[in-house]
Amino acid sequence: MSDITNETPEGKDGGLHESIPVTGMYKDWFLDYASYVILERAVPAIEDGLKPVQRRILHAMKEMDDGRFNKVANIIGQSMQYHPHGDASIGDAIVNMGQKDLLIETQGNWGDIRTGDGAAAARYIEARLSKFALEVVFNPQTTEWQLSYDGRKREPVTLPVKFPLVLAQGVEGIAVGLSTKILPHNFCELILGSIQILKGERTHILPDFPTGGMADFSEYNEGVRGGRVKVRARIEEEDNKTLLIKDIPFGTTTNSLIESIIKANDKGKIKIKKVVDNTAKDVEIQIQLAPGQSPDMTIDALYAFTDCEVSISPNACVINSDKPVFLSVNTILEYNTKQTKALLKRELEIRKAELMEKLLFSSLEKIFIENRIYRDIEECETWDAVIQTIDKGLEPFKPDFYREITTEDIVRLTEIKIKRISKFDAFKADELMRRLQEELKEVNHHLKHLTDYAIQYYQNLLDKYGKGRERKTEIRAFDTIEATVVAANNAKLYVNRADGFVGYGLKKDEFICDCSDLDDVIVFRRDGNCVVTKIQEKGFVGKDILHVAIFRKGDERMVYNMVYLDGESGKAMVKRFQVIGVTRDREYDMTKGSKGSKVMYLTANPNGEAEIITIFLTQGAKAKIKVFDFDFSTIEIKGRAAGGNILTKYPVRKIQWKMAGTSTLGGLDIYFDASIGRLNTDQRGRKIGNFLGEDRIIVFYKNGDYELTTFELTNRYEANEVVLIQKFDPEKVISAVYFDGVSKSFFVKRFLIETTTVNKKFNIISDHKQSFLKIVSTDKQPQVKAVLQKGKEKEEQEFDLDILIDVKGWKAIGNKLSSYQVLEVTLIESVAKISEPEEESETKEETDPKEETDTAAGDDNLEIGSTIEFKIKKEEDDKDQLDLF
Repeated sequence: MSDITNETPEGKDGGLHESIPVTGMYKDWFLDYASYVILERAVPAIEDGLKPVQRRILHAMKEMDDGRFNKVANIIGQSMQYHPHGDASIGDAIVNMGQKDLLIETQGNWGDIRTGDGAAAARYIEARLSKFALEVVFNPQTTEWQLSYDGRKREPVTLPVKFPLVLAQGVEGIAVGLSTKILPHNFCELILGSIQILKGERTHILPDFPTGGMADFSEYNEGVRGGRVKVRARIEEEDNKTLLIKDIPFGTTTNSLIESIIKANDKGKIKIKKVVDNTAKDVEIQIQLAPGQSPDMTIDALYAFTDCEVSISPNACVINSDKPVFLSVNTILEYNTKQTKALLKRELEIRKAELMEKLLFSSLEKIFIENRIYRDIEECETWDAVIQTIDKGLEPFKPDFYREITTEDIVRLTEIKIKRISKFDAFKADELMRRLQEELKEVNHHLKHLTDYAIQYYQNLLDKYGKGRERKTEIRAFDTIEATVVAANNAKLYVNRADGFVGYGLKKDEFICDCSDLDDVIVFRRDGNCVVTKIQEKGFVGKDILHVAIFRKGDERMVYNMVYLDGESGKAMVKRFQVIGVTRDREYDMTKGSKGSKVMYLTANPNGEAEIITIFLTQGAKAKIKVFDFDFSTIEIKGRAAGGNILTKYPVRKIQWKMAGTSTLGGLDIYFDASIGRLNTDQRGRKIGNFLGEDRIIVFYKNGDYELTTFELTNRYEANEVVLIQKFDPEKVISAVYFDGVSKSFFVKRFLIETTTVNKKFNIISDHKQSFLKIVSTDKQPQVKAVLQKGKEKEEQEFDLDILIDVKGWKAIGNKLSSYQVLEVTLIESVAKISEPEEESETKEETDPKEETDTAAGDDNLEIGSTIEFKIKKEEDDKDQLDLF
């Protein structure tokens, strides 16, 4: 950069002003400004976890503290003596700390972090330091002081905080060139974590948000850069038409959440009828669903397309030794714990020195009075003579003191009033000295056992202030929600088969199905080519379209049955295949690829069905049988690149569908993952059973409800509330033990499921709020073990439920488990089950994705059940196997 000069027009004296080079000045100014913003405004100090404005507010409030509330406007004025910025920034900082309900006790309308409502004006609201703040934040004796910005007052460099404040409150700040975002952690868990550190154990703390909700911390990475936390609102299903949001994600408000829901509805991502904000003392947002919408699918869609799920990226940055450093939250907790221990040591040492001084002066006072040294100074004519006389009188006792007696000590003796001397009580003086010695002994003990003392300090904090500060955010593992699966159908798919166009804008052409604008479309053409493309308003995919549908990535149940003419040999080939992983907008040939090949017959079967078709040969064909049937179930499912089997070597006139077939894939093994409350086919969790089309799942909940559901993977279950989940068998007898809140007794009942309605809950216990379902079993001979209170003795007893009560209706109350008080009851089994595995499905033989041979056996045409040999063909290149996404 060349020098820049500041030249002005000719001055009054006729000359030019002096030119000033500014080369390099911008660099210095920027660094100074950046350092100021980082150190003095945006980033907290690791010692006390406070930004300068917060520290100055607390210091000002301590100076004003008299136990009563002060107007926030007055606190702002007092803070401005130390903070060289406007009242608005100070007021915002006070409100922010007050809403965290830890250091400041508030009075008046301080706003609501859940709804986003702001606090009232500073002249209307009041505040004072909390008891917790007074105990852990301040100690003038251990505080390092500095002059305020104008040099008139003293302010703390950092406050001697004996608690991991920065982790408890959380902090967010944007500086020049860096930012910090430390998430709030649970008060009680931080104390327990510090105790673990003091005991030499490892600790692992996780955030806890004041707005509650659920959070997945699997990628938290101890709060350092690169980590991520997913936070979800707690959504409950009130009924089939209504959802309730009970907690909101941290960083959102009820207003912003509702706006995101309305926006997603306007874009067609979800379909709702109405949103009502019923938030008062507790958060409650009511969502009324549009007719025909699944509550489970809508919950997933809310998480996928609205602020019901947010991702937070932590970035723990603090000031240490006047430099910003990036540390993990566990490292910060360890630092704060060691600092607290050091501060406690300093306080003990200061107290020890105070006690020793009190003991010394008490001893001097006793000697001075009991030995009547005060009378020896009556004849002294000068001050020096007085001092010397007293010093001489103390001479025999000096070896007993822990330090030398100074002139200041002697002067203090001269200041004792005659009234005090005349009423001196040696017994009381000895008692005082004894108490001081006992306290000194205790202080010395704490100094020798400093770790135990620090642990006890933290335990006292937990006992005094921990009540009501239990964890609000539930720690959960979240499942990954595919947006394309849960998106509402906000468009319609059309096709122009002749011209080769598909899209949602071809409203004058053939309607295919409802779809979402996030979906992908799979297209098969007459020439045997297949292509998967993103849905759009109007897209060209090639002329002469045979089949078009929504493509579901990884759908192993979708099987295509095809007959095509091989252009090179003239033979009709038959194949069954799947299309699982493809590259978007790339064409794949489902034939052998020879010129003139074309598809003669094609069906798409969502559950692997294998139909029977009738083949008509041309009249001029030399085959003896010109009309014959073929069953697709006689051939195996291969990869899409397989060439297929020879159906006939003679010319085919037409092919007709004859009869629907059944699925050749067998049932679907369904598993329940209790950690996320979802079904899956990936063998995660416990196996529920093998399911076919009309099979159902039965679920029992702690509140006494049961429901029948389908085995759709989009179903949601509150895992913490599930007592039993398994494949439904209407012949199995249900044995249940429940606690009745009215009679305060355990009851047992046995019944058959008589309802058939899907996704509707029925209650089998009393509706008292304290009633709950304890045990559910479908065993033929279930047994439970109960702990009974018989007088003053406790006794264990086993009960056979099938003998205890007969099978009755599901609405029956049942019988008491025992006439004695039941303290505990458990199901007797080797492993407590949340689901019961059903019969194992047959193992599906792996199919060879290579092309089959074209050799026909028996007659001229391939008949049903004929033996098929295979001819190996090289696989398409590896690129064919790339996933769609």
